[in-house]
Amino acid sequence: MQVDFYQLGRTPLEQVIATISQRLLAEDKRLLIVASDEGLRGRLDRMLWDNGPTSFLPHGLAGGSDDTRQPILLASEADAPNLARNILIADGEWRDVALTFDRAFFLFDASTLEGARLAWKLLAGREGVERRYWAQDERGKWVQKS
Repeated sequence: MQVDFYQLGRTPLEQVIATISQRLLAEDKRLLIVASDEGLRGRLDRMLWDNGPTSFLPHGLAGGSDDTRQPILLASEADAPNLARNILIADGEWRDVALTFDRAFFLFDASTLEGARLAWKLLAGREGVERRYWAQDERGKWVQKS
């Protein structure tokens, strides 16, 4: 399983999530986006609805009757009723349950940097886990640092 650590900086969280979501949808893959904060989930919900005039990203908030049909599901817990094999942790709080997915995207910023460092260390040498660390260069391009 692959864990991609994304250190946020120049690009807002919502834009990074939209980019990852679009890429996975283009590959016909499902995504579970996890954030414990209800306000953050609400902002992400609005962003996915109105990501631009031609780029609506089909999704739902967990707890609805159509959870199983949603290609992207926003949730407070890492339970994937939409059968997603990809998880995106949007709140910078690592959850070991992410290791049960095929791929995890772990987004963190300066306020959650220490937790990300700890998660990076804890995942080092874990059998079957491939870690990748991404940061933006001075032009805003994502570059794999490790």
